Amino acid sequence: RTILVFGDLHVVTLTRAADFSASLRYWRPELSEAENRALFGRHASQHGHNYRLEVSVRGEPDPVTGMVMDLKDLKAVIEREVMARLDHRDLNRDTPWFEKEPPTPERFALVIFDLLQAALGELLCGVRLRQDEDLWVDVEAEARS
Repeated sequence: RTILVFGDLHVVTLTRAADFSASLRYWRPELSEAENRALFGRHASQHGHNYRLEVSVRGEPDPVTGMVMDLKDLKAVIEREVMARLDHRDLNRDTPWFEKEPPTPERFALVIFDLLQAALGELLCGVRLRQDEDLWVDVEAEARS
């Protein structure tokens, strides 16, 4: 067994990406259709997005493996916590998080962060949820403590 030696300890950030799709609409059930349409415009209608999720973990590389976290383990957490719950789902109807509040990119990223933080603990340093090529939301662990 070879032990990797790092001169000084360094904190490393490792990021894994995953792509998924979901449909949604911005809608508040306590408002009328006219009020929802006035508040959310075209987003009050059912539509979908192809999302790109980037999950970052941070830590010191293990002296034996040289890894902060095994990529297959990180992939398994993303599959279990995010993909199985959200991929090809109607976010308003198929998930409990957006029954009463609209799945804005900000709220959606916070839900994903919370799911992953419950599974990864302090290893999770942040998530980036890309809704479109020119729109993304970052949630960082420091900002949530």
